Amino acid sequence: MKNLIIIFLISIASSTIGQTKLNVVLKKKLDSVYVLDQKYREAMMLIQNQAKKDSIIRVLGISPENYQGLQNQIDKDNLAFIENVFNQYGYPGKSLVGTPTNEAAWNVIQHSNSISKYLPLIKTAAENNELPFRLYATMLDRNLLQQDREQIYGTQIQGQKMKSGKFELFVWPIQNPETVNERRKKAGFDLTVEENAKRLNTVYKIVKIEEIK
Repeated sequence: MKNLIIIFLISIASSTIGQTKLNVVLKKKLDSVYVLDQKYREAMMLIQNQAKKDSIIRVLGISPENYQGLQNQIDKDNLAFIENVFNQYGYPGKSLVGTPTNEAAWNVIQHSNSISKYLPLIKTAAENNELPFRLYATMLDRNLLQQDREQIYGTQIQGQKMKSGKFELFVWPIQNPETVNERRKKAGFDLTVEENAKRLNTVYKIVKIEEIK
């Protein structure tokens, strides 16, 4: 009986060691980083609605002309923090900080000029189920757009002044557009490329990269 108890205790200890404990301190810091990442970015979107503009200015007490500069400084500080986290822990995923905190570092990189540098790390995190794969897919699309290449999942919307002088939004060119919705579904997106375009206030139509260039 004594031997059975010892074996049972050893089994529990081994199981506990095998589990990854959440880093609560890091989680709180990343939650704060996410709030800062959205601080003026959300306001810049909302002031497009004239009805909300005055109330937002009143609450923040800052002129809209200053929003971008303030957000840029926050983004710079956030990126420096996240790079230190990467150096110490790798990508801070679900096992380390839980959900949705595991998306905080992704947001910072998505809003930076360092996507190419950290895309492999983001991909590994997604493949290991530490981050939703659809977020990696979104970042991959943005990286391809920045290189003037066709995106894969149809997540990126771009604006362009047309010959008529009108500014028009469109879905950035997609590789093999006839199968894009199959790829989107596999990556974890709930909406089709058509539905997503409508959500972003545009109508999806196939555009070739040659037309953009």
